[in-house]
Amino acid sequence: MSEQIKVGITHGDINGVGYEILLKTFADERMQELFVPVIYGSSKSASYHRKVLDHSPVNFHIINHIDECSPGKINLLNCVKEEVRIELGTPTAEAGESAFIALDNAARDLAAKKIDVLVTLPINKDTIQNDKFHFPGHTEFLQDHFAENNKALMILASNSLRIALVTTHIPLAEVSEKISKELITEKLSTLNFSLKRDFRIETPRIAVLGLNPHAGENGLLGQEELRIIAPAVKEAQDAGILCAGPFAADGFFGTGRYREFDAVLAMYHDQGLVPFKTIAMDSGVNFTAGLPIVRTSPDHGTAYDIAGQNKASEESFRQAIYMAIDIFNNRRDYDEAGENPLRKMFFDRGKDDVRLDLTEEEEEA
Repeated sequence: MSEQIKVGITHGDINGVGYEILLKTFADERMQELFVPVIYGSSKSASYHRKVLDHSPVNFHIINHIDECSPGKINLLNCVKEEVRIELGTPTAEAGESAFIALDNAARDLAAKKIDVLVTLPINKDTIQNDKFHFPGHTEFLQDHFAENNKALMILASNSLRIALVTTHIPLAEVSEKISKELITEKLSTLNFSLKRDFRIETPRIAVLGLNPHAGENGLLGQEELRIIAPAVKEAQDAGILCAGPFAADGFFGTGRYREFDAVLAMYHDQGLVPFKTIAMDSGVNFTAGLPIVRTSPDHGTAYDIAGQNKASEESFRQAIYMAIDIFNNRRDYDEAGENPLRKMFFDRGKDDVRLDLTEEEEEA
C-alpha cells in the first residue's frame, strides 16, 4: 500500500467559520482513511469552537512538530500557543496574527516537503497584514514564496466549470491598465498547461472573455478587445493553444455556452467569481495553478455573518481536500509519463512504413 498523502490545513481566521467546517468535515471518520491531515492551528481555539457549536467530539492528536504526526489521526499542530481572544463574527488583529502564524508555519513545512499539499481556510485579507504579509491574498503570498519562472494563476474549479483570472485582487479602476497582450498570453499558457497536467485534459478548450460590455461591440464600447485581447487569443492559437474569444461575458454564461469549454479565462475578479459562485458555490474550489506546489481552498470567505451559528456548509472545504489530492496524483502521473514516453512503433518515410524492432538494444552513441 502506498504511503498516504499528508494534507496540511491552515485554520484561517478564528473568528469565522474555519473551525466549524473543520469539525464537520472530520466528524466523518472515513476522511482519515484517505490522507493524513495536519491542521496548523491552536488547540485552545479548536476547543472553544467545539464548545460553542456543541459539536460531537472530534479527537485531535495534538503535536508540536510536523515529525510527530501520525497516520489514522487528526493531527493538530499547535503552532499558535498563546491564548487568543475569540470574537465570533468580528475582524480583529489577534485573529489576523493567528491566521498568519498558521500559514507561515505551513508554508515552511510545504517548502521542506514535510507536507505534500496545502489547503487553506479563509482569512481576513486586512487583519492578516503585517511586516511579513503584505499581500492581497493567499495567491500572491504563495507566489512570492514558491514561484520559479511562471507566476501564479487563480483557478476556480468545480465538476462543471473552471474559471481562471487574468487579474485578481486589484481595484476595478486599475484592470484596464493592467491587462496586456503579454499578460493574457502568459495566463493562457499557464492555464493550458495546468489543464493538461493538473486536470489531465489531453486537449483543453479555453474560452476568453472580453473586458467591456458586449465584448466592446467592435470598438464602440471599448478598444481593449481589438487592441489587446483578440491579438492575445490569436498569438496563443498560433502557439498551439485551442482557445477562442473574446466572448461577451453576460451572454456567454446566460446561454450556458461555458459548457462547451474546459475552462474560461476572465479579465478580472468579479467577472469570473460572480458566475462561478452563482453556478457552483457549494462545491467550488479555489486552486493556485502555475506553482511547483499544490494549494487549494474553499471558494468562500470567513462568513462572519454566520460564525458560531452551526450554519456553515463544509462541502466546498471537503472538495478542496479531494481536489488537492487529485492534482498531486495527477502531477506525479503526468511527470512520470513524460519521463518514460512510449517509443514509436513505426517510422514514417513517405510511402513506406518501416517497422521498428523493439527487441533490439539501442546503439550507444
